[in-house]
Amino acid sequence: MKKEVDELEDELRPEYDFSKMAGGVRGKYVERYRSGTNLVLLEPDIAKAFPTDASVNEALRLLIQIAQRQQSSNPVGAD
Repeated sequence: MKKEVDELEDELRPEYDFSKMAGGVRGKYVERYRSGTNLVLLEPDIAKAFPTDASVNEALRLLIQIAQRQQSSNPVGAD
């Protein structure tokens, strides 16, 4: 026999009273989620060197430029 569950039964603990929370916005990040994201977890030493997303992006763009210059100065098969 299955135990009937009361639909109004609240399983949340009393300390999780969301009615007292202020400033929450429903769907705040929905557009960002729908557009797709690339989340990367940085190791602590890397995060210390690059504390913002802008600094990470700048460093990666510089690395791309260096790699492209390296490729153009050393074409494949030009030994």
